[in-house]
Amino acid sequence: MSAPRTVPHHIAIVMDGNGRWATRRFLPRVAGHKQGVESLRRCVKACADRGVAVLTVFAFSSENWNRPQDEVSGLMELLVLALGREVPRLQADGVRLHFVGERQGLSERIRSGLAQAEAATAHNTRLVLNVCFNYGGRWDVAQAAAKLAAQGLPPTELNLDRAMALAHVPDPDLFIRTGGEQRMSNFLLWQSAYSELFFSDRLWPDFDEAALDEAIAAFGRRERRFGQTSAQLGNEAAPAAPRQQTA
Repeated sequence: MSAPRTVPHHIAIVMDGNGRWATRRFLPRVAGHKQGVESLRRCVKACADRGVAVLTVFAFSSENWNRPQDEVSGLMELLVLALGREVPRLQADGVRLHFVGERQGLSERIRSGLAQAEAATAHNTRLVLNVCFNYGGRWDVAQAAAKLAAQGLPPTELNLDRAMALAHVPDPDLFIRTGGEQRMSNFLLWQSAYSELFFSDRLWPDFDEAALDEAIAAFGRRERRFGQTSAQLGNEAAPAAPRQQTA
């Protein structure tokens, strides 16, 4: 029998708590988002060092447009600045960037920056970093269904799976949410059907390597059955996850 995987192949994170982190320090909320970028940089390096192959983060949801205009504008500007500063570093570290979400509502400046970042890192293989920006889980299912309808394909589970925005990577093994909330908030609703859930009370800017290791250790203690029984797992190799694409 093959041993269970103790380090997740794919980790997904809802990076929650940036605004609260700033508010508690009497800073503008955008200052928390800036600190959140620093935390993401640490997390990317830590995941790569620990053998995680795919990291998917929720950077900006389709519902976040409803936030105060100054915060939304600050987030857009922060994205542009982060692309200019972080992409060369990610390129040097072997990280491949994918931006996942609806791009139609974004400015031409941002769309161009996302495309350039993806092109610059396209051949990297150490870690896949999916940044979900202007993304929602329900949007993802709807766009997949629309894609199949346009192709004249039936909306079977397999066809929908292949049309999802993250079809280029396996489904997440571990789903982390920081900030003390215990909900999925419309993130990877389809892909997280078999993910192990881990909720951290730490605000995202405070989520460090030790916190990541705590989540990974919790994952390693879980028994992932995928519909089988514990007895079956004791006599048979652990079943494969529903999707087997390689990153």
